[in-house]
Amino acid sequence: MKYITTFAIGVSFLFTSFSMNAQASIDPRVQEADAIIKSLYGVISGDKGEARDWDFFKSLFLPDAKLMPIQAHKDGSQKMLYVTPDEYIEMSGKWLVENGFHEVEIARTSDSFGHLMHVFSTYEAYQSEDADSSFMSGINSIQLFNDGTRWWIANIAWQQASENLPIPKTYLPK
Repeated sequence: MKYITTFAIGVSFLFTSFSMNAQASIDPRVQEADAIIKSLYGVISGDKGEARDWDFFKSLFLPDAKLMPIQAHKDGSQKMLYVTPDEYIEMSGKWLVENGFHEVEIARTSDSFGHLMHVFSTYEAYQSEDADSSFMSGINSIQLFNDGTRWWIANIAWQQASENLPIPKTYLPK
C-alpha cells in the first residue's frame, strides 16, 4: 500500500509539473482576451516598408477562422467577403507594407459567456505611427474562444465607417 501511495503521489507530481510547464510555454500574448486583441492590432500594424510577423498573425486564429470584411460598392450595395488568414495575407499583406498601416483601438465593448467572448472594437487607421490624422475608421466584430489554455480568434468581421455610416456614439470613446 505504501508503494501505491508513493507511486500515486509521484504520478500526480509528474502531471502537475507537465501541466505547469505546458501552461508556462503558452505565449502570454494569447492567454488573456485583452492581450490577444492587442496582439491582433500590433501584428498588422507597421510603418511603410516594415515587415509583419505573419506566422504570429496566423497563430492567433483557430484553424477554420474567417476574416470577413464588408465591402461597399459604388451602387450602394454591400458584400461580405469570407477569407482565411492566409488569404488575408495574400490580399492585404503587400499593401500594408508598401503603404504603412497602423490600426489603433480607440474603444471596446465586450460580452462573454463561458468560453465565448464577443468584442466590438472601434478602430482608427493611420499610415504611420506619428501621423496626425487617421485615414480610416470602423468597427471590428471579433469572436473569441478560450479552450481552457488560451484565447483564439474564431472570426472577425469588420465594417468601415463613412460619411453615410458614422460610428454610433455607443462605440466611441467615452
